Amino acid sequence: MKMEANTKGTVFGKYVIITGATSGIGFAAAKEFAQRGAIVGIVARNQAKAKEAAAQLKAAAGHHTKVDIFVMDMASQASIRSGAADILERWPRIDILINNAGAMFVSRKLTTDGIEMTWAVNHLGPFLLTKLLLDRLKESGHARIITTASHGHKMAKAGIRFDDPSAKRLYGFPLNLLGGANVRYGETKLANVMFTAELGRRLEGTGVTAACFDPGLVATNFNQDNGWLARVTMAVMQKFSRTPEQGAETLVWLADSDEMNAANGGYYKEMRAAIPSEAARHKEDAKRLWEMSEAQIEIV
Repeated sequence: MKMEANTKGTVFGKYVIITGATSGIGFAAAKEFAQRGAIVGIVARNQAKAKEAAAQLKAAAGHHTKVDIFVMDMASQASIRSGAADILERWPRIDILINNAGAMFVSRKLTTDGIEMTWAVNHLGPFLLTKLLLDRLKESGHARIITTASHGHKMAKAGIRFDDPSAKRLYGFPLNLLGGANVRYGETKLANVMFTAELGRRLEGTGVTAACFDPGLVATNFNQDNGWLARVTMAVMQKFSRTPEQGAETLVWLADSDEMNAANGGYYKEMRAAIPSEAARHKEDAKRLWEMSEAQIEIV
């Protein structure tokens, strides 16, 4: 289904920050927002790609369209802090924050902060960026925070492994041979859902709402840097995948629909509320995840 432009939607004239906006779901959503009259701030690690994406957005929505670029590496806490400071300096308000950037690493890598890479990019980076921008979101009134989760969160059947935050066991023998990297990815997506639920509880009464969504299996450039086997697997999967535009439909709906105001901290799929895994609904674990994440972003 093709999204229809709607310049009368609630996103018209809003300030929208979106990570991972140079390709895939993020770019498709950014294009739709620009066409609906939003002011878009794209967050990307590569400035050249960001400039190219901005030019494409302006070409699609009109050269009068306002598109800002913020360079930020979601694996680096220093980069996120610097990028957030740039956003706060340049943007008087933030109406919508979209945590969309994501990655998966088949071998265990650590960031410069000593954090396992998949966890850092998919969960801790969005957690830190959200916290750094939260006061501005509250000041903006009726703001929204939307995070790209995944049906893959159900792969983390054991929940968050709080006793192994660096995923040494998942990436070690023999679990690495049994899909440990896939489970780790699922764990980070579970963290997205639990983070959203806990954030929603903490935002009650502030006028800011939080939601996450499952975009479905989408044909993007995801998982292209993990060797030939990953690339072949993704090529096969893409034959059964949705387009980035289809994957972005629920994201755009959450940003541009009044229905999201009905619930805070919800999980959505196909433009309707959905029920996440049992592990994702564990409130005490969500609180524990929040506390652990706060401790991890204090590492400099």
